[in-house]
Amino acid sequence: MPKAATPLSDTKIKSLQPKGSRYTVSDGAGLSLEVMTSGSKIWRYRYSLHGKQQPPLSLGEYPAVGLKDARKLAAKYAEIVAKGVSPVADIQKDRGSAKALNTLRTFGDYWFLSEIQDKSLAYRTQTRRALDKDIYPAIGNKALTEVNAGDVLTICDKIKSRGSPQSALFARNTLKRMFSFAISRQATLTNPAQQLIARYIATPQSRTRVLSPDELGTMLRKIYASDMARPSKLALHLLVITMVRKSEMIEAEWSEIDFDAGIWRIPAERMKKDKEHWVYLPRQAISMFAELKELSHSQRFVFPMRRGNEDKPIHKSTLNVAVRAMDAGIQHFVIHDFRRTASTHLHEMGQSSDAIEKALAHSIKGIKGVYNRAEYADERKKIMQLWADFVDAQIEEGRKVVIGNFGKTAA
Repeated sequence: MPKAATPLSDTKIKSLQPKGSRYTVSDGAGLSLEVMTSGSKIWRYRYSLHGKQQPPLSLGEYPAVGLKDARKLAAKYAEIVAKGVSPVADIQKDRGSAKALNTLRTFGDYWFLSEIQDKSLAYRTQTRRALDKDIYPAIGNKALTEVNAGDVLTICDKIKSRGSPQSALFARNTLKRMFSFAISRQATLTNPAQQLIARYIATPQSRTRVLSPDELGTMLRKIYASDMARPSKLALHLLVITMVRKSEMIEAEWSEIDFDAGIWRIPAERMKKDKEHWVYLPRQAISMFAELKELSHSQRFVFPMRRGNEDKPIHKSTLNVAVRAMDAGIQHFVIHDFRRTASTHLHEMGQSSDAIEKALAHSIKGIKGVYNRAEYADERKKIMQLWADFVDAQIEEGRKVVIGNFGKTAA
């Protein structure tokens, strides 16, 4: 059994000193105190809902919220959680009535609960880190109406000085969104972060972007809930589970798809490495291609242009435009990130690195690189089905849109 937490006392709390990184001390029953590098001490309430761990919620800062009050609040929210209900709205209401939202920290926590709490876990974590590590220590106690562009610039420059320009840009964007919300609530009149032009801080980049499981599920649910054409929805889903490049997908021809064998044979002239590539299709992909066959008016292309008499595939920008037009709430994402996301998660699952590389049509160095395209066939079939099932599981988490019955077709 896990060791029970030793209850906190005011004496112990006052003795807690800041360290090089923030740390948490538990009081028990879901209540803990997080000590920031700035010396601030924030009450956090941790809980699970419907069997899933939820992100910690802020109950206020010590000593403004004392130990007894924090325990009362934690007990109150525990009763709400026991009924299967999220306590977020009650926490928001209690914090709003407890004190005026006049400092950047108090308003920032209110904004987080109101606007960020239902975002993906990765985005919530990144936003929380930006607030606690960089923004609050610098201007958390400053009046919301007194924060200026110079304050934001100072924060960004400090982050950049430690070699993290992307984190600096994210901090600026966090403040920009917070102040936009503050203006809509008439808490302030200006947005100091908006005065800083993003490209002068850092250029958003995606070379290392990997979608978390939550982001993957969110992305695909929003794709299917959007008003984009059904073939485009299926194309994006297929990009995720087949791990091919966008150009290889949009130029796909029906002659390449072997429904009986469950193999998509992409000719060498359409591949980046000028080598024929076989994609071992999971049952979900076979079902999607079958639906596309029924929808297609072209005898040649899987994704033909919808207008005009010419038999051509859709334009290379079609899927990018469709994704940009959809507000997925996923930061710094491009379609090519689907390949890196698949590779990263399959490696984390302990699957064969060589099989994954072959599935991505990457060259393998050394003696293993001379094997023909059929090598690793069994492993590749296994990981392709494993990955498609994993993606299905992320979509199913909280699904409320009609997607398709792809996973339950005959193998």
